Amino acid sequence: MTTITPDLIALHQLTEAEYQKIVSLLGREPSYTELGIFSVMWSEHCSYKSSRLHLKKLPTRGKLVVQGPGENAGIIDIGGGYVIAFKIESHNHPSFIEPFQGAATGVGGILRDIFTMGARPIAVLDSLRFGPLDDPTVGARNRRIVEGVVSGIAHYGNCFGVPTIGGECIFETCYNGNPLVNVFALGVCKKDEIFYAKASGIGNPVIYVGAKTGRDGIHGASMASAEFTEESKQKRPNVQVGDPFLEKLLLEACLEAMKTGAIVGIQDMGAAGLTSSGCEMGSRGDVGIDMDLDRVPQRETGMTAYEMMLSESQERMLLVAEKGREEDVFAVFRKWGLDAVTIGTVTPDGLLRVRHHGEVVAEIANSALAHEAPLYDRPHTRPLAVPRAPSEKPTPLADHTIALQRLLQSADICSKRWIWEQYDYQVRTNTLTVPGGDAAIVRIKETGTSVAMSLDGNGRYCYLDPREGAKLAVAECCRNLATVGAMPVATTNNLNFGNPERPEIMAQLVEAIEGIAEACAFFEAPITGGNVSLYNETLGEGIYPTPVLGIVGLLPTRPPIPTGFQSEGAQILLLGGIGNSNETQFGSSQYAKVIYGTLWGLPPALDLGYEKRVHDAMRAMIDAGLVESAHDCSDGGLAVTAGECCVAYGASISLDSALAPEMLLFHEGPSRIIVTSKQPQKVAGIAQEFRVECVRIGVTMKERLQIRNREQMLIDNEIAHLFSTLEPLLFPNGTHLHV
Repeated sequence: MTTITPDLIALHQLTEAEYQKIVSLLGREPSYTELGIFSVMWSEHCSYKSSRLHLKKLPTRGKLVVQGPGENAGIIDIGGGYVIAFKIESHNHPSFIEPFQGAATGVGGILRDIFTMGARPIAVLDSLRFGPLDDPTVGARNRRIVEGVVSGIAHYGNCFGVPTIGGECIFETCYNGNPLVNVFALGVCKKDEIFYAKASGIGNPVIYVGAKTGRDGIHGASMASAEFTEESKQKRPNVQVGDPFLEKLLLEACLEAMKTGAIVGIQDMGAAGLTSSGCEMGSRGDVGIDMDLDRVPQRETGMTAYEMMLSESQERMLLVAEKGREEDVFAVFRKWGLDAVTIGTVTPDGLLRVRHHGEVVAEIANSALAHEAPLYDRPHTRPLAVPRAPSEKPTPLADHTIALQRLLQSADICSKRWIWEQYDYQVRTNTLTVPGGDAAIVRIKETGTSVAMSLDGNGRYCYLDPREGAKLAVAECCRNLATVGAMPVATTNNLNFGNPERPEIMAQLVEAIEGIAEACAFFEAPITGGNVSLYNETLGEGIYPTPVLGIVGLLPTRPPIPTGFQSEGAQILLLGGIGNSNETQFGSSQYAKVIYGTLWGLPPALDLGYEKRVHDAMRAMIDAGLVESAHDCSDGGLAVTAGECCVAYGASISLDSALAPEMLLFHEGPSRIIVTSKQPQKVAGIAQEFRVECVRIGVTMKERLQIRNREQMLIDNEIAHLFSTLEPLLFPNGTHLHV
């Protein structure tokens, strides 16, 4: 029997106080296996012990919400007897250690969250953040991570057969040692065919299905709840290994088995594997789970109980079936060539009881693991102090055409075609948009309804003001949906932050949550679930606070509104008006980042009421059939947005503003959308109804982008010269790296 020492406790990411609580709950010293079980279930990754208290502030109810937080995925009613299930999850730490498998298994895990609910996955989006590719010291490593992550996402999604239809990719120095890989998935099913991860029925069999258990991924949840150190590369065994072809079989087998009526409850074996799936199903049903590890299918010999309970081998599920109907389940999984073995039973005592080689190696109350996990109200002072003004007044570029080219060719704004062309974004024939637009859209063939999705986050804004930055992320997501005519209905969020034990970092988290709560309530887009990823730090250097919002909206199935200009001679209107900015707010812009090379001040000022009226007006214009194209004005401001619209056609734009040229062209004030129409009077009339500005600023034309202010030419360029892609940054020598 292993002696529990202080070093062993620390190795399991537990404090001495937490260990003493374990002893008190058990009434004895834990076994080594029990120590491992507690360590993963009480980890930040599984228990949310630093964030649970504050997550309760989020709005979670709405007229369309069928299932809110607490299950594998949130569920929204879309009408016609159908629902959608969706969620976002992170795989940040594994993707730094082993980029390909870390990202691939991130996709695999979020897909299982969806089909565990009984829904067939029909869309994936990703939100990615990396260190700069041209960093003189770690640029080569960053390029290797980017290629590995993108290849892993493409590999898993393409092989599984789910389209990856959109997302975002941002580069900042703070992500050098800690990239962010957040993956969103959405699925559809009938409303009366939803399944839940809840065990019930005393004596019902507990059945293990899917892949065999190996040693990969052991302590993955604990690893994701700690900072990176110099020894982090030694944690490669903590990263799971995925098999998308096997997961495709698992999907089909699970959905078919669900239709037999024999399944009572089902849970993905994700973080913490058998441990989390067993105790979570038991605690939700207020029952016990008794399992025998000798029956668990294994792909390695000599595995201990500790290793089997903590393994995070992929493509596995735990389900509870009706007693006497085991063969109905086994027959389905045999058909698909997958293991299906009864490894335990549902018991009345509320205990997770684990047997191995005829001995009980763990016996813990499910409530102790799930409900008695530590809950911390960690000290939070103020977010990190940031400069409100630049150290010295920067000099803008005199040539604004060159400034626009530099912004359009910068890593954050340039075309990400190299990334999304690796994804099969049209598989299953539901995709209505090409990646790269404001929002992605898939049709639900059964209902005549389409679902629009947008992911957004801005670490720079949140670093300067976490509360306002989070509100701006919600607003931009909803604005992206409005540009395609969709009404936002629900939200999932991924909260990526540094070490919560530092009061200034905890303050960032609290402020961001409260900002999200305010904005989501205002836009009537409740939170139905999500993920918290903390300890995103390497050697004491934390990331920007990076909440990523995934918001879904509903609209009738129809041809999508494109972002690019569609014809010559169309009137260009700026819905929301020119907007305003000052030196303090300009310090958060892409112009300040790319041209000045610095960051200061505050994010743009947001008026939630005005923002919502802009969205309502945009949807009304689209519903009236007045809009040829629409594009959200955000990163890079008006000039960058106009440049992004100039794919097939150019534009002649004339402005009338007293703002300094660089601010007029590149400030990032919210609540603005560039719209083209052949019926500008009707568009302006709708804007007036909603009490928002709608300024006619120009006309589309061939080949050139020209922008004037009060007759002064500020920008004049052929549209063919505007664009660049990510590929030269990734492969500066013209050759692809190999992972």
